[in-house]
Amino acid sequence: MEENQVLITPISEFTPLGAIREGVIFPHVEMVLTFGRSKSITAVNESFSTTKKIIFVSQKKVNTADPSEADLYKIGVLCEIQRTLKTNDEVNALVKGISRVKIKDVDASGSFLKCTYDLIPPDESKSIEIDALAKQVLSNFKKAVNLGKSVEFLNFMKLMSGVSPDELADQVAATLEVTTHQKQKLLETLSVKARLEGILQHLLKEVNVLEIEKNIATKTQKRFDQSMREAVLRERIRTIQTELGEDNEEEQELKDFKRKIAKAGMPKEVKKKVIKELNRFARLSPHSPEYSFIRTWIETITDMPWSNSTKSKVSISNAEKVLDQDHYGLSEVKERIIEYLSVLKLKQQTKTKKDDQMPTIICFSGPPGVGKTSIGKSIAKALGRKFIKVSLGGIRDEAEIRGHRRTYVGAMPGRIIQGIKDIGVKNPVFMLDEIDKLGADYRGDPSAALLEALDPEQNHEFSDHYLEVPFDLSDVIFITTANVLDTIPPALLDRFEVIEFSGYTSDEKFEIAKQHLLEKVIRTNGLTEGQVKLEPKGLETTISRYTKEAGVRNLERQLSKIMRKAAKKIANNEAKKIEVTDKNIQDFLGPYQFTESLAEKKPEPGLATGLAWTQAGGDIIFIEVATMPGNGKIMLTGKLGEVMQESAKAAWSYVRSRWSELGLKEDFYKHIDIHVHVPEGAVPKDGPSAGDTITTAIVSALTKKPVKRNLGMTGEVTLRGRVLEIGGVKEKVIAGNRAGLKHIILPKANEKDLVKIPEVIKKQMTFHFVEHMDEVLKIALS
Repeated sequence: MEENQVLITPISEFTPLGAIREGVIFPHVEMVLTFGRSKSITAVNESFSTTKKIIFVSQKKVNTADPSEADLYKIGVLCEIQRTLKTNDEVNALVKGISRVKIKDVDASGSFLKCTYDLIPPDESKSIEIDALAKQVLSNFKKAVNLGKSVEFLNFMKLMSGVSPDELADQVAATLEVTTHQKQKLLETLSVKARLEGILQHLLKEVNVLEIEKNIATKTQKRFDQSMREAVLRERIRTIQTELGEDNEEEQELKDFKRKIAKAGMPKEVKKKVIKELNRFARLSPHSPEYSFIRTWIETITDMPWSNSTKSKVSISNAEKVLDQDHYGLSEVKERIIEYLSVLKLKQQTKTKKDDQMPTIICFSGPPGVGKTSIGKSIAKALGRKFIKVSLGGIRDEAEIRGHRRTYVGAMPGRIIQGIKDIGVKNPVFMLDEIDKLGADYRGDPSAALLEALDPEQNHEFSDHYLEVPFDLSDVIFITTANVLDTIPPALLDRFEVIEFSGYTSDEKFEIAKQHLLEKVIRTNGLTEGQVKLEPKGLETTISRYTKEAGVRNLERQLSKIMRKAAKKIANNEAKKIEVTDKNIQDFLGPYQFTESLAEKKPEPGLATGLAWTQAGGDIIFIEVATMPGNGKIMLTGKLGEVMQESAKAAWSYVRSRWSELGLKEDFYKHIDIHVHVPEGAVPKDGPSAGDTITTAIVSALTKKPVKRNLGMTGEVTLRGRVLEIGGVKEKVIAGNRAGLKHIILPKANEKDLVKIPEVIKKQMTFHFVEHMDEVLKIALS
């Protein structure tokens, strides 16, 4: 029945009007309402003392304290007040809804609201659809009650006994868990069919929610019941085992722990603490949160090698033999390691106190791929000790070194203690790899935590947060590795004996490949030495035309590439034996990646070759200078650092101050600009050692004299032209030799470093030692 079809009865007599803050009352429904506002209390009292009739209507907003006509909905319910009860400042009233009404005129002039209204009769329409909807609503309402929906028993029984569709709709709507606005919408729906449809929709949602809640409750209860059942069964098992005189699991575990503690050989104080914790563990319930924490701690501390060590005897001759077998070249490094092992041997023979057991911690510093890690393994092999390596690259949390407090969930020892526990002995060779790549953030500084572990004076009582007892690290041989030393904190670096690794020469790479790499890559790729042969000239070409590095990692990759190509041909039955020479090397590795001599370029004015040091070893750089009309400005490009930019400016100032000696006009700079560029612009470059190279390139560009071919140089230059000492001479010279340079200009102060350079390179190159830029220009521009 639509609203325009309803037979509305106008009531012109003013009736008390009460506003309901929250909720909606429906016809046919009895409920208790509580009133606290003065106007509402007055209206209820007035109605109860006279006709007992009152109209209740819901507010549009809950927080409106004194609602006016505009704050109220237009459709309300005429109710009868059956009983009232005053409590303190409030009035409770039992009311029953009679009929829907449409509010017309509201009188707010008195002490309470009054209104006239139109009486809206119930919709008594009948149809098959309405009956079907009513059955559906009743069925789902019953289902909701069975699932736990809260409904008064008498009301539920009344609905089950049979009521009209209109009353059913109102009674069920009053119990729905929906908002005031949604209930008001149902109240304003006059058609019983539409109202039943809306109620059914809300009711189905409620049933779904109740089913989910019941399912969750059932699962929870099942888990609880299962836990209780298991607890009871365990208790019964304990009782049965006790009666039979057998040990239960907990008692057996305690016995195992006691046996392990007795065998561990712990120091007296440590053993005392472990037994104390074990007694505490025995009193705990398996369901206690601390149970698993203490159990894991006891397992960890009893697994530590308190007294287990590898029996090793230092043999210097054996150590030399092992180092020579495993590594080609590196004579200086090997000599320093033999010295270190000699000191270790003597200290073991003459030790009088614990603090004298170990010499200084050694640190291998050098570019990637030169054998730092493998040398550490060889030391362990020579000493007959176990080897363990821990990579520190990217670690930013101090707890990674010192461990976490054991009260934390998932707590574990630090990397050092965990490594020693895993290796099972207290005197391994312990390599801390990439120590220069340690980080630091809000979680602490791992490098600071390493100070104690790597200090021979105090590491005999290293304290790990997880163990909470000191552990003796004095028998451990610590070896650290780094690519650069600049990023290592000074306090940590001070504890190291640094051993520098330089890059390999081409001849050394050839021997390393011949003695070690070839056999390895052939075996790795499933081949035999009879199936593939790499001729010496083919190997030389691989080194010179496909690699440009200080180490041999890229060389190993190129050799593996050759073997993979050969394996493919043999697997496809294209050939039974593969021979690789310098003639067919491009069939395996593709076009040459580098020219045979990087330095063999046509000499041009304004172009000079410099020698540089990088984290990957030595390298050569080209300095380009161009002149153009201008007013004396200098432009610097190539991603140069501050120090290198200052070197370029100092070089320009030196050239301007020496205009006469260089054959330039006094005001030459007023009419030109110069542009200094270092190629490979995406690569950052910095340092003062390119000062003489930049100066030479500027003079070459201004005088139009090209720099001598196959000449490289390095050195810092002052404003007065003095050439100062620089570092990394060996790496720079090896890089120059690799690039095909024949002449090297070095500062006079670096002449002492020539002893570090391999004899084979010294025979191939001519060295010029200078003290002033005049000497550099005389050699370079002749």
